[in-house]
Amino acid sequence: MYAIFIVGIIFGSIVLIISILAGTILLAMKWRHGGVSRESRDRQAEEARMIQEIYNGLTKMEHRVESLETILMDRDGKETHS
Repeated sequence: MYAIFIVGIIFGSIVLIISILAGTILLAMKWRHGGVSRESRDRQAEEARMIQEIYNGLTKMEHRVESLETILMDRDGKETHS
């Protein structure tokens, strides 16, 4: 019974050490290459621009809808008073 625990602890330790080493190597490679690639930064910048354009378009649309609501409410008010 104790042999199973010992083998499990040894095997788990080996897996843990290999995982830590692999993670450290990958992290060092990422730092060495300057973090995020240029293509990725360009893509993120383009996505940010698109999101800003969509937001601005939706804001303009909201103002238009509010204006139309005001016009329609004014028309309804004039028709009920007539």
